[in-house]
Amino acid sequence: MINLFKIAIRNLIRYKRRTLLTASLITIGVVFVLVFVSITGSFKAMMIGQITDSMLGHLQIHRKGYVASIDNLPLNLNMKPKAYTKIETLLAATPEVEAFSPRLKFGGMFSNFTETTNIRLNGVYPEKEFQTVPLLTSRISEGKKVLNRGEIMIPTLLAKGLKVKLGDTVVIVATNADGSVNGKQFIVSGILESATGPGGRDGYVHIEDAAEILRMSEAEISEVAIRLKDFSSLPAAVRQLENKAAGDVDKEGRPMFEVHSWEQLSPFFNIARMIDVMTFFIKIMLIAIVLISIMNVMIMAVYERIREIGTIAAIGTLPGKIRSMFIIEGLCLGVVGAIIGDFIGIAVVVIINMIGIHFDFAQQKGMLLTATLQPADLLTISVIVIVVAVAASLQPAIKASKMEPIEALRHV
Repeated sequence: MINLFKIAIRNLIRYKRRTLLTASLITIGVVFVLVFVSITGSFKAMMIGQITDSMLGHLQIHRKGYVASIDNLPLNLNMKPKAYTKIETLLAATPEVEAFSPRLKFGGMFSNFTETTNIRLNGVYPEKEFQTVPLLTSRISEGKKVLNRGEIMIPTLLAKGLKVKLGDTVVIVATNADGSVNGKQFIVSGILESATGPGGRDGYVHIEDAAEILRMSEAEISEVAIRLKDFSSLPAAVRQLENKAAGDVDKEGRPMFEVHSWEQLSPFFNIARMIDVMTFFIKIMLIAIVLISIMNVMIMAVYERIREIGTIAAIGTLPGKIRSMFIIEGLCLGVVGAIIGDFIGIAVVVIINMIGIHFDFAQQKGMLLTATLQPADLLTISVIVIVVAVAASLQPAIKASKMEPIEALRHV
């Protein structure tokens, strides 16, 4: 086997220009794929982090049927205090959960005593909310990063549209579950940049204030946002919580609660899926480049060395060894191209990070993207290149091993 490697390497060195061009093509393909994967993967992770860590949480629990009607923020589908206590106990006993925040969501009218518009409000316990979505405080463009009773954080859209400033007194009017109307005055303590774009209308108040507006003796819960210790365990955590919550059923025997991951709650998941599809097709392009390059080189190598193949076959070299010799040549090209491509790809990613890539996401301006290469990506792409290089060598190698020595020696 060592002798076959020596012969294969010698043959590749004999045709320096062709070998160099082929290895360069493979290397360039590997570099472009690694850079693309690192940048798009980092962008996807940053985008998901912005959505989950500033608004949604990693997953949420609702009363069954609430998400289907979430646009209307139905108060009749809130969890009663007794039902929320069950969820609170369940989450406290789940080691994968880092933090969770109950929310009371409702729609209302926002007035500065001169103009009135609609607003969506989240009644929260500030400490729990900031632990569950830690990037929420980064969205506060003006004001303090705390929320006390009697205070409200409003979106930039409302602040600009109604010319409301920090410290202004505003009124929130909401319709209660029984159809009656109630209102309460608040002091504007913070102005929020939207996490989803310029049309965001979500504000925040203390959950006890929300219960007071809605005339609830005890705060009911619309949803429970959850943050996991390890985001990669999300699918397993969703299944685990679904299984645990399945034991709670209503009078008709139907499950009382639903568990939804951020993927089911945010339209940005479709963008994340598109990034995965693009990455897949870029890898397919890499496979095509390697396949065509290696196959072309090996076909030419067989054609140019027909007499040589006939000679070594005539002196008793077995077809299997002839076949192996050409396969090893393809293997060497794939290994060299992959290794050089990996090193250059890592260097390019380092240079990109030194230069810095800045972009705007939703209302977040000037975000810095740090491209990262995962060891799994390096290994996967290298293995793909090497396997395809060997596969591309098979047909020419088989053709060479099946040549009749006499016919090969007659070839001019």
